[in-house]
Amino acid sequence: MDKLEIEIIRSRRKTISLEITDDLKVRIRAPKTMSKKRIREFATERMEWIMSHLEKMEAKQEKLASVEKLSKEELSELADKAVSYIPERVAHFAALLQVTYGRITIRNQQTRWGSCSSKGNLNFNCLLMLTPPEIIDYIVVHELCHRLEMNHSKRFWEQVGRVIPNYKSCEKWLKENGSLIMAKNR
Repeated sequence: MDKLEIEIIRSRRKTISLEITDDLKVRIRAPKTMSKKRIREFATERMEWIMSHLEKMEAKQEKLASVEKLSKEELSELADKAVSYIPERVAHFAALLQVTYGRITIRNQQTRWGSCSSKGNLNFNCLLMLTPPEIIDYIVVHELCHRLEMNHSKRFWEQVGRVIPNYKSCEKWLKENGSLIMAKNR
């Protein structure tokens, strides 16, 4: 990284923030009234963090690029497995949570593990079948808890924790392994 370019976006915000985008660009969002000098100081103060994270993200992107992609047949097999496995888990956990749900759809998604519509329809990614059973259960419970709380509030997480007490370790597993599994579908 010879010369680091930083994109500055000014708006009516009150605080300054820093982000590294998926395409490895550094972006600072700053209030319109903040001086260029203060923005430069902000970037300089965080340069070690920026460089460290850029290196990590580059390494991760290289790793993702080397992931072997699944064939259409393999994706179809995963979808078939999901259709026979996930609805059972949904029924099991819906009874525990005392919630109802609508249609269950298995999809081949690029970015989401699952979703719950306001009508209670549930969507699950067929790639879940490449994760351990406890991760599938966590995603199922997560989506069913949206039948109780259609947000990610403290009450929502309390509901998730009531059924999956170790849900934070599931989230950690997904954070560490999820992108590699998702990359099999790109």
